[in-house]
Amino acid sequence: MPSSCCGYLSQYTHHHLVAFLLTFFSYVLLHASRKTFSNVKVSISAQWTPSVQNDSSPAFSPGETWEDNHLFANMEEATLFLGALDTIFLFSYAVGLYVSGVIGDRLNLRYVLCFGLCGSAVVEFAFGTLVEWLHFYNIYLYCGLWVLNGLLQSAVWPCVVAVMGNWFGKSGRGFVFGLWSACASVGNILGAFLASSMLKYGYEYAFLVTSVVQFAGGVVVFFGLLTSPKEVGLSLESETGLRPVESDTDSHRPLMSDEEEEDEVEQEACDGGYYSIQQPEDSEPPEPSPKAITFCQAFCLPGVLLYSLAYACLKLVNYSFFFWLPFYLSSNFGWKEAQADRLSVWYDVGGIIGGTVQGLISDCLGKRAPVLAVSLLLAMGALVGYSHSPNDQVVNAALLATTGFFIGGPSNMISSAISADLGRQEAVRGSKDALATVTGIVDGTGSIGAAGGQYLVSLIESKLGWMWVFYFFIFMTGGSMVFIIPLVFREVSVMWRDRNVSTHQL
Repeated sequence: MPSSCCGYLSQYTHHHLVAFLLTFFSYVLLHASRKTFSNVKVSISAQWTPSVQNDSSPAFSPGETWEDNHLFANMEEATLFLGALDTIFLFSYAVGLYVSGVIGDRLNLRYVLCFGLCGSAVVEFAFGTLVEWLHFYNIYLYCGLWVLNGLLQSAVWPCVVAVMGNWFGKSGRGFVFGLWSACASVGNILGAFLASSMLKYGYEYAFLVTSVVQFAGGVVVFFGLLTSPKEVGLSLESETGLRPVESDTDSHRPLMSDEEEEDEVEQEACDGGYYSIQQPEDSEPPEPSPKAITFCQAFCLPGVLLYSLAYACLKLVNYSFFFWLPFYLSSNFGWKEAQADRLSVWYDVGGIIGGTVQGLISDCLGKRAPVLAVSLLLAMGALVGYSHSPNDQVVNAALLATTGFFIGGPSNMISSAISADLGRQEAVRGSKDALATVTGIVDGTGSIGAAGGQYLVSLIESKLGWMWVFYFFIFMTGGSMVFIIPLVFREVSVMWRDRNVSTHQL
């Protein structure tokens, strides 16, 4: 158990703050653009069905309708296609995560991250804005663009987690990553605000604003992000801290202390563009730089499979709220689309608080799985409560925030802090470059579960109604607990053994 929950903050520099903020806001912008699609579903489905006035395009006369260019005969068919698009996106996103994690461990993380951000922004502009401006509507074009969007967006998450893992050690990782993983929820809030603000001009302008801002963010990240402490002369002294190393302005070599100057023998050895100091003559020659871990090796690491399966169930529920919550609030309670968009942010507010608080608690305990198990158990009760929410916005917002706390919090922990723990565990000490690969596996498996769930949500809702959708959510949350239980037993047994050892020593 850590000796202190808060003493680790003094070891961080302004470089840590810059890395934190740039990675944070890069994913905020990505999720804001992703949230835009879910927040304009009502407008898009109306645009795709006949006998609806095209309010977003001034090129048509007031009496002209979309009858000749509609994609679907009714709203039900349009809703099913929207669910299919969510599924297509998440499946391509999942496949891309498995690949992009491996690529991120082998190429420069900054290049891969910026390629994903800027490329995705261009695709979203084409999907939501350019197609509407050109009045060209085609199912296959929409599907193709959304597959490409999923592949490009998959490059972002493994890279930002890997960068954060490079800068922040295990000491306090639960709290730091819990706070940082609020980036997705903050992006959802920003996306909901932008979408609701731009809907009066037409849904295509919501896509325009978010895609332009995301592209600009990618450019800023490209020129400002440092992916590792080594790039500024800092080296990892242990998992709990960083050791600053002064640099000679001429040779860029770190300087040894005065006591070691007489014995040192300096040799130039390039390591990622920086020179390292060799040990004295009687020391052993330096070991070769460790190679990146393979995909199969990463998948077989302890805890990776169980956390991946648990995340598949949990991300299905979390992303169902992400994709369908505004649509549910509008269709089930009859609230205006802009009101539903703003109300949906309370789920993300709960997720932000839940991820931070639960991460801090897991740091104090020194274990993650028990905290997850308790939160998931309470999440099942929160889902039951929200499914019976009355037609009152204040009560609905309170229940949403509670549900987000117990579902969004564990989801943020698994995708960030726990993924970083798994990628930095003792089993991969010989292969330093494993963090992006492990993150890609965990998040990729989670996205596969979420992908299958999105079409099921639309299917269950159309056949059985929204109450059965919530029964489905409760069942999947219970499935996540099933995969967490073996990890809980293992961590609790370790805690009990350590406590007994400490008792005997006293």
